[in-house]
Amino acid sequence: MMCYTILLDEKTAEFYTKVAASAERAVETVLSDALFKLAGELSLNALAKRDTHPLEPAR
Repeated sequence: MMCYTILLDEKTAEFYTKVAASAERAVETVLSDALFKLAGELSLNALAKRDTHPLEPAR
């Protein structure tokens, strides 16, 4: 797996720390899952946009 470093402001870090604690998971796992879900949503949006405008090249 690849390892990345990200910077979070204090409030965002606190939020994800609380989510991780309530889910009994590592903060890294929660952040990874959140990013994976966002990537999926962005991909679906891109595909939907492409299907709506099939003559325009994909970006």
